Amino acid sequence: MARESHHSVRALDHQIGLWPRRPQPLTNSRLGEAAMRGIPNQDTLETIFPPIADYAFLSDCENSCLIAPTGAVEWFCIPEPHSPSVFGTILDRAAGSFRLAPVDSAVPAHRQYVPGTMVLATTWQTRSGWLIVNDFLAVAPWYRTGERSSHHKRTPGDFDAKHVLVRTATCLHGSVDILLNCEPSYDYGRVDAEWEYEGTAYHQVKTTNQDFPGLTLTGDMRFGIEGRAVRARHRLTEGETSFVVLSWSDAPPPSSRAEVDTCRAETSRFWRDWIDGGRFPDHPWREFLQRSALTLKGLTYAPTGALLAAPTTSLPESLGGARNWDYRYTWVRDSAFTLRSLHALGFDTEADDFLAFLGDVLEPPGGVMSGRKRLRANLQVLYPVDGDEIPTELELDHLTGYGGSRPVRTGNAAYNQIQFDILGAIVDCVFEHTRTRDSLSERSWRIVVQAVETALGCWKEPDRGIWEVRGEPQHFTFSKVMCWVAADRGARLAALRGERDRADAWWSAAQEIHADICEKALGDQGGFTQFYGSNELDASLLLLPLMGFLPAQDERIRTTVLSIADELSDDAFVYRYRTQTTDDGMWGENEGTFTVCSFWLVSALVEIGELERARTHCEKLVGSASALGLFGEELDPKTARHLGNFPQALTHLSLINAVLHVIEADQRANETLIGQAGSPSWWNAAGKDERSTTIA
Repeated sequence: MARESHHSVRALDHQIGLWPRRPQPLTNSRLGEAAMRGIPNQDTLETIFPPIADYAFLSDCENSCLIAPTGAVEWFCIPEPHSPSVFGTILDRAAGSFRLAPVDSAVPAHRQYVPGTMVLATTWQTRSGWLIVNDFLAVAPWYRTGERSSHHKRTPGDFDAKHVLVRTATCLHGSVDILLNCEPSYDYGRVDAEWEYEGTAYHQVKTTNQDFPGLTLTGDMRFGIEGRAVRARHRLTEGETSFVVLSWSDAPPPSSRAEVDTCRAETSRFWRDWIDGGRFPDHPWREFLQRSALTLKGLTYAPTGALLAAPTTSLPESLGGARNWDYRYTWVRDSAFTLRSLHALGFDTEADDFLAFLGDVLEPPGGVMSGRKRLRANLQVLYPVDGDEIPTELELDHLTGYGGSRPVRTGNAAYNQIQFDILGAIVDCVFEHTRTRDSLSERSWRIVVQAVETALGCWKEPDRGIWEVRGEPQHFTFSKVMCWVAADRGARLAALRGERDRADAWWSAAQEIHADICEKALGDQGGFTQFYGSNELDASLLLLPLMGFLPAQDERIRTTVLSIADELSDDAFVYRYRTQTTDDGMWGENEGTFTVCSFWLVSALVEIGELERARTHCEKLVGSASALGLFGEELDPKTARHLGNFPQALTHLSLINAVLHVIEADQRANETLIGQAGSPSWWNAAGKDERSTTIA
């Protein structure tokens, strides 16, 4: 049944009551209270949405959700990450949520992840006692013993998502009344859930909506059905525990305390086994590295090997503004950069899976040409994680948007933009993977050949660039540099395969591109600029020393990095470009500082020898993480408020790179660096040369 009143006064009052209002004078009149119940303005809307950084992120490497401090699941999409939401309160306070918390409390005493896991522990203090709520998306040892999975395209591992959200509440002291309120609203809040009981008791209910994924709610409380909501209220005394399980699977959900405890133990073991496989320095920032690595792992889509840019859509880059995009897809560039970070920490399997995903989307099933698989003519900028066609970009006019920020968008029109930098990102990804794995598969080589040949055929043309501008295409410097990366890394890989003619041709092309950039991309100050013929700065150019385009001590590189640090930054916080002077199609609308660029600056400062400044910036940036160690896309440099989609993979991968840069530079300065053990390999034997741009 579709909801009758989208923004009723009652619904607004209910949500305002769940989240603390800004302090009001005690002398407020009845008239003032009545005014709060009127049509909400921008300031009012901002007060009824939790800060973006206050959300917790849960994942089972297939589905994910965001939980507000109130204990409400406010974002959850099934069956795919880009599917319409079932709980969408983060974009509209009437679009469905799922809350388990004390009856009379909205602000928890403490929240944290259970160390080394994606299990969220929220502690509450009430007037009568203390309560802890544990939330997790369950992962279990491979349980499909009778049949193969219909949607897994990668080699099955030892664990798989169970497709259940488990929530437990335990009274630690005294007694606590808990409230369960589960209100799904399908299709981004347009269709309310319809429920019915299963069995003769009150302990299990299921949805009956025919055109939407089925949900089953199981627990040890007595459920009541009230419209689209399932509610329960129960008093716990010290030592007692209650649980509730939301399932969207055909398999029977956990239905007893013992089964729930087993689910939690198995889920914790999955995450801890994974994080134990990494290489982390013994350093105070180790926790940030591990949480970022866990977040990146949580953003992977295990059935295909794809990696989400973020699990959300339309969280604003500027409150009340229109820079609201759908990031629930895999960006080829972001994924390639992410795998570089995971390699640095010793997580190599994810790279295997992502390259297999690329092979799937580039080589359609069946069909051969001259004995080879047919390659798609064009590589897209982004893909749905299932490798299917991307939905058309649409605007959801019925939603208020987070904090009144509209439009709310689904789909992303950037998928068919011309962005040449992704070609270099792909080849660099294969290059780094080859160095780590000491092997290069034929399928990966075909991806390299396609990417390099495409780059060599288009590098002289303008494009939309890394920031996906919706203004006029330009000869963006970073795009040219990444075409050089494609040719440079491709030539080295070709040499390793013994294809000398192809290696020489690609190396010659790389030299031509390099010379063209050095001639046309320098500005009046002697540093590299946003695009040919411009004097504008662009934070993407901070990657030039990291990509080995020129030696870090080259004056052109130093000028570029220091110019961005001094002129495009607010202390440690870096803007990606000047919105007032860049034609990005958004008419000069302001935005926050891009956190990924801020971490890029840290790494670039280390590269050019500005270690003290890099360390200071890094301390400020890691200090601006959310209370749970997460980062959104942007930060307001004045308030440190997180903006944009959350959590964002590109930000967390840049944190890993920046923190490792600072730690390793400190170790070198103190002569405490312990190098990795080496072994003879075909890479070490054939991959070195004396060229000035060789990456160590």
